[in-house]
Amino acid sequence: MSVCVIGAGLSGLAAAYALRERGLDFVCLEAAAEVGGVWRDRLPGEPGPAYRALHLNTAKGLTAFKGFPMGEDLPMYPSRREMAEYLRAFAERAGLLPYVEFRTEAVSVRQDGHGAWRVVSRDVHGLESVRVFDQVVVASGHHTVPLVPDRLPPGADSFTGRILHSMEYADGADFAGQRVVVVGLGASGVDIAVDLSRHAARTTVSVRRGQHVVPKQLFGISVEEIAVAPWFTAKSLPEQQEFIEEALRVARGPLSGYGLPEPENRIFATPVTISDEILSRIRHGAVLPKPGIESLEGSTVRFTDGSSTEADAIVYCTGYGWSLPFLPADHPAGGHGPVPLYRRMVDPDRPGLFFLGLFRPVGSITRLVEAQAQWVVRLLTGESVLPAAEVMRKEVEGHLAGIERRYGLSAGSSLQVDVNGYLRELAGA
Repeated sequence: MSVCVIGAGLSGLAAAYALRERGLDFVCLEAAAEVGGVWRDRLPGEPGPAYRALHLNTAKGLTAFKGFPMGEDLPMYPSRREMAEYLRAFAERAGLLPYVEFRTEAVSVRQDGHGAWRVVSRDVHGLESVRVFDQVVVASGHHTVPLVPDRLPPGADSFTGRILHSMEYADGADFAGQRVVVVGLGASGVDIAVDLSRHAARTTVSVRRGQHVVPKQLFGISVEEIAVAPWFTAKSLPEQQEFIEEALRVARGPLSGYGLPEPENRIFATPVTISDEILSRIRHGAVLPKPGIESLEGSTVRFTDGSSTEADAIVYCTGYGWSLPFLPADHPAGGHGPVPLYRRMVDPDRPGLFFLGLFRPVGSITRLVEAQAQWVVRLLTGESVLPAAEVMRKEVEGHLAGIERRYGLSAGSSLQVDVNGYLRELAGA
C-alpha cells in the first residue's frame, strides 16, 4: 500500500502522522520550503491568508494534536509565528520530516484504468517525476484563492489609492499614516481592521450585511470549549441558539449599538465571526463602521447611507476559495461549486482519492482532521470499508440538503460542519 499526501500544513501533517503510526508507505509533497501551511512565514511578496498579526481564534488545548500539547509558556491563543513553530516541532518530534519532499508541487493526479493513481510532481529545479500510488490524500487547504466581488463599485477605475485583497495584506505598519477602508466583517476583516487601527491615520470598516460577532470567551470559558461541553451538546439547536444569544446580549449587547447591522438570521444559522477586539476598537473610535460602498471617485469612497470618506487604500476581506489545479478541471471538489463528498472526504465516483481539512467548523479543525486521518487509515488497512457508491451519493444528497436549508447552498457553505456531529459520524464510519 503506497500513499501520496499533498500538502504539509496542519491537515497534511495529521495524515502523515496517522500513516506513519500504522507503518504505511507514503510520501508527502509540499510546494513550500517549510511545513505549516498557512501558518508558516511568507516569503517577501508572497500572497497568503496569514498576516503577521494573526492569532488563533481557538484555544491551544483544543488546537494541539492529541499527545502533543502546546507548551505551557504559550498563551491561550498563540500567534501565527507560535503556531508555525508548534507545527514544525510536531513534525520533528513525530519523525515526519524525512517523508516530506519540500519545494515539490503536485502537477497532475489522475486515476489509471486499474484504480491506481498516477501523480506527476515538479521539484524546485523544474524537473518532473511520475509515480504511481494506491491512494492519494489531498490536504492542500481551501484558503488559496482570493474571493472578490464580481463587480467592483462604480468608479473603481478612477480610485487613486490601492485596492487589494486580504490575501495581499501582511502588516498594518505598511499602511502607517494612511486612510484605509476594510470591506467585510468576517474573520480576516475584523482582524485586519483592528491591526490597521493601530497604524493607519483612519480605519473604516464597510459592512454590507450583518454578521454575528462572538467574543473568544463567554463566562471566562473559550467558546469552542463551551461548544463541546456535554451540558451544551445535550441541548437542542434552538436551545443552544437561545443560550448563546442570551449570553451575547449580556456580554456585548446589540450590534446596532456599535453602528453595525444586525444579522438577518439567528446564531448558528450563518457562520460567525470570532473577535474580542473589533467591538472595543469601534467603541474607542479607532475603527469607524460604515455600510456598503456605493461608489468610488478619485480618493473618495461613498457609502450607501450617503456618507463618504477619503481613502488611500481599500482592503477587500471578502473571503477565500480554493483551486486544485492538479485534478481534472471538472472534479467536484475543485472549488467551483458545492462540494459533494461522502463524509466530506470521498467522491463516490473516485474512491481512493481522499480530501482532508476541506471543511469549515465553528471551532478548531485539529480534532476533526485527526479523526479524518484515522478513518482513512482504517479504510487503507481494511478495518473499515466504503459503502456502495449509491449509498455514498445518498449521504451526500442528505448533507447538502441540510446545508441548503440552514445556510443556503454554495461552494463555501457546503464545507460547513458541526464539530460534535461530524466527530460522531467519523467514529461510526
